[in-house]
Amino acid sequence: MSDFGQANAASRRRLEDLAGRLADQDLARATPYGWTVAALLAHLAFWDQRVLALVRRWQAAGRVDASPIDAAAVNDALRPLCLALDPRAAVALCLASAAEVDAALAALPAGQIAAIEAELQANPFQFRFNRALHRQDHLADIERLLAPAGA
Repeated sequence: MSDFGQANAASRRRLEDLAGRLADQDLARATPYGWTVAALLAHLAFWDQRVLALVRRWQAAGRVDASPIDAAAVNDALRPLCLALDPRAAVALCLASAAEVDAALAALPAGQIAAIEAELQANPFQFRFNRALHRQDHLADIERLLAPAGA
């Protein structure tokens, strides 16, 4: 298993563990930056789905092309949609998206990984094989938010 595959699997297990402990009131807790726990999980699902969509597109086309994105604008536009989702649906979507993208990335042949890496170097854009980098940031935010006062 690749380094990113190991990191993805570990972060997915951490995500699954956290999701299994979340009560409805936990999902409704708001961050200082305007997202609820459930909305953050939906946000993670979106970004995992974007990577999955790109991988599928590249596989179907037989080539890799850049897909520039303004992540800040996307997140701003995405927030009201994520906040509107049923919290338990957001959890399910997050877990399913993480499992699906991790499996797709783990199954990539070395040649396709090299082609994607070459495109990223030539035209940097928002794409990470290592999904754990994004997940860990938000999991840490959620855990801090849910930690007992003074912990």
